[in-house]
Amino acid sequence: MATTLSVSTADGEMALYDAEPEGPPRAAVVVVQEAFGVNGHIEDVTRRFAGAGYRAVAPHLFHRSGDPVLDYSNFDAVMEHMGALSEAGLVGDLDATFGHLTAAGFELSRVGVVGFCMGGTVSFLAGATYGLGAAVTFYGGGVTEGRFGMASLVEMAPSLKTPWLGLYGDLDEGIPVQQVESLREAVGKAPVATEVVRYAEAGHGFHCDARDAYHQASATDAWQRTLDWFDRHLGAR
Repeated sequence: MATTLSVSTADGEMALYDAEPEGPPRAAVVVVQEAFGVNGHIEDVTRRFAGAGYRAVAPHLFHRSGDPVLDYSNFDAVMEHMGALSEAGLVGDLDATFGHLTAAGFELSRVGVVGFCMGGTVSFLAGATYGLGAAVTFYGGGVTEGRFGMASLVEMAPSLKTPWLGLYGDLDEGIPVQQVESLREAVGKAPVATEVVRYAEAGHGFHCDARDAYHQASATDAWQRTLDWFDRHLGAR
């Protein structure tokens, strides 16, 4: 069962797409949107986690700027709405999301977070800010230059509080392999388990089957690694 409800943040109400599994949940997962909003693809991914036994939610991070769903080719609009985000606002949105799950009975140690594109950066921020059960980043940018007023991922890496998995494509023009390798080195200094996986034939957005960038073999492997990472670290066995 999936529904869209509302949670309170310091900047007003935020919609939250909430998908429940058929049976008792193994744990909970927060799905953080791409830069195109909580669209049909993000809702589908959220339901996939519910199908795998997780209580899964996707916060609408663009709630300050009208909560749009953007076309994958509308990059001007993407930049406008991304520009309305800030580290403080994102942390407030994560607070509200985790608060919703805590009220539903999930301690943070039983909550995972996974983000795609822009959301991959936010999932890293979550992993460095909270002691969650697990975090996964799909091709999150800001590796060497911070976004949203944040420090870069490389700078935040040694302070990760959450076991973190990073999934990147070698053909991603916005995140060069050299940056991915610098991130691998940086997260190796964190006091938690970390892993970085590169896909030689994949570019940015390779997991999204609604985009031309979709690369099925890489997406299939990355999805399984994500499920395995959550299974290993969320106490879901």
